[in-house]
Amino acid sequence: MQDQIRDFIHFLTVEKGLAKNTLVSYTRDLKSYQKYLQQIEQITKWDTVSRGQIVQFLGHLKQQGKSSRTLARHIASIRSFHQFLLREKVTDQDPSVHIESPQPERSLPKVMSMEEVEALLEVPDKNDVYGARDKAMLELLYATGMRVSELIGLDVSDVHSTMGFVRCVGKGNKERIIPIGRTALSAIEHYLGASRQTLMNRKNKTEALFLNHHGNRLTRQGFWKILKKLANEARIEKELTPHTLRHSFATHLLMNGADLRSVQEMLGHADISTTQIYTHVTNVRLKDVYKKFHPRA
Repeated sequence: MQDQIRDFIHFLTVEKGLAKNTLVSYTRDLKSYQKYLQQIEQITKWDTVSRGQIVQFLGHLKQQGKSSRTLARHIASIRSFHQFLLREKVTDQDPSVHIESPQPERSLPKVMSMEEVEALLEVPDKNDVYGARDKAMLELLYATGMRVSELIGLDVSDVHSTMGFVRCVGKGNKERIIPIGRTALSAIEHYLGASRQTLMNRKNKTEALFLNHHGNRLTRQGFWKILKKLANEARIEKELTPHTLRHSFATHLLMNGADLRSVQEMLGHADISTTQIYTHVTNVRLKDVYKKFHPRA
């Protein structure tokens, strides 16, 4: 059974060109699915899986306290996998047909206030090698709304200073061009001129824009540690994640009058309904401001 999962992931990698993080999610979901079928249902072949057993597996996940969003992701993984098995003639039926995905709860994304963003951006010391790098990363994230995976995937050649934009590759290997403001460009140019050469590993030269202390491309985990440290120094009490600056970028643009379509394009959302969640955030913030400052609220 493991061989078919491996073949499916290879198919998604080569034929579909899915992002690494998406492939990791598919692999994790299908391995837990396989483990349940083998250990609980005593299944040894994919062509003997029934619809009822898939429903039982989803019930098992629900008992573990998994959210409806997680359940929906598992269903998507299982459905795609069984369709693949059918196409490859490993099975002659698709037991996942007509299994409906639960509607995920759309929790509002956590955003920082403009004052909190300013406080965070002021923490890195640009005269320090690592501080210059951290300043450039934070300014670029807030200026563009890029995902962290897109940020650490950048090469030096992706930043076009004279034209004022950055080229990044997002989900599904889709390329997009995002404008950058003067403040972020200045921080990047300072980092390139003052710090990157110092961080560069002479034996292992890389085109990566942001480097760690070994001179290699910075990882998501590395960025996460840096963000937590800087947030503590900025005395920001709310929980920050690597996605918080992306959420704040979108929300602050809309609060200041940007149109939804432009924000959608900059974020790289395929569907505008994904971007619309930020209009709910701005409405909530407006209500809070009204209640706080209107004398008759």
